[in-house]
Amino acid sequence: MAKILIVDDHPLVRAGFSQLIGDTTDLTVCGEAGDMATALKLLDSVKPDLAIIDLSLAGGSGMDLIEHIKARDSKVLMLVASMHDEALYAERVLTAGARGYINKQETQGKIIPAIRQVLDGKVYMSEYMTEKILNDMVSGSDEKRGIKSLSNRELQVFEMIGQGIAPGKMAMQLNLSIKTIETYQAHIKKKLGLTSAHKLTHRAIRWVLEQ
Repeated sequence: MAKILIVDDHPLVRAGFSQLIGDTTDLTVCGEAGDMATALKLLDSVKPDLAIIDLSLAGGSGMDLIEHIKARDSKVLMLVASMHDEALYAERVLTAGARGYINKQETQGKIIPAIRQVLDGKVYMSEYMTEKILNDMVSGSDEKRGIKSLSNRELQVFEMIGQGIAPGKMAMQLNLSIKTIETYQAHIKKKLGLTSAHKLTHRAIRWVLEQ
């Protein structure tokens, strides 16, 4: 049986995934984690074949976890299950090292096929996401192209700005200095063509609400 590690900061989501996997005959849950530190410890102790990872985690982001696992040259396959915009984040997680992306709104009926597809060595993407990525490549708006130009860390800071998180708290959560946060904010403003902190905040809030 293939061993699955569930990494999500919501206990109910972990319980739901665990139940769905428990109903199969070829998959088994070997561990659960709600934060990045626990996930990294379990990777060493339970040695899963695949990890289901949410992008929003306590004590770090799912993107950070994916990059850590990739840097270890680990054989663990990774499937992201998240509520974030597919067309924006799916490309990023695939580039970072994950082998699939599924929107949580679709997980009830598709998480098991997605797991099996990734275990078979294939990449999982929804038809909707594939079509959206292609449409964005052909006719994406200037604003969406601007958001896509942000680095993973810049996008994380941009999202936190939109959530109303103060720079000091951002620095603590990301284990960075306030000066580094301010540098990221300056880079974001430049890439998005914004001329003030107020406009940056307004754009970030609007973007978070759209998500």
